[in-house]
Amino acid sequence: MITEWKHDHMPYTISDDRQLLDLNTICTLLLSSYWASERSKEQISKSMEHSLCFGIYGSTGQIGFMRVVTDRAVISWVCDVIIHPHHRGVGLGKWIMQYLLAHPEVRHTKMLLGTRDAHGLYEQFGFERRELMGRFGE
Repeated sequence: MITEWKHDHMPYTISDDRQLLDLNTICTLLLSSYWASERSKEQISKSMEHSLCFGIYGSTGQIGFMRVVTDRAVISWVCDVIIHPHHRGVGLGKWIMQYLLAHPEVRHTKMLLGTRDAHGLYEQFGFERRELMGRFGE
């Protein structure tokens, strides 16, 4: 079931419709980030295949992205949350988090995420800073 929200006061839409996702835009956004700058287009595409993906769209096309790795029953890993720099500062990060927490596929799951710079945003939505271990491969 595809879900979509239209913003009440701004010309933006959030959708989980995979057909709307623009891989080239997503790659451009993610390659400009500190966490995904070394991923290949193929890695980004494959990661999207196995995730619940959300796009934010404005009048010019896709301007934001969020990916959630989930079993849709117990746990969700929120990742790759990014907004185009020209659209930051107007509340779209908060808005996509509200959408996520209301989304029928994952709203009941335990959610985790990792961030270096957006703690304040996520804490507004009940995320807590905790110790996390990881194995980061080769």
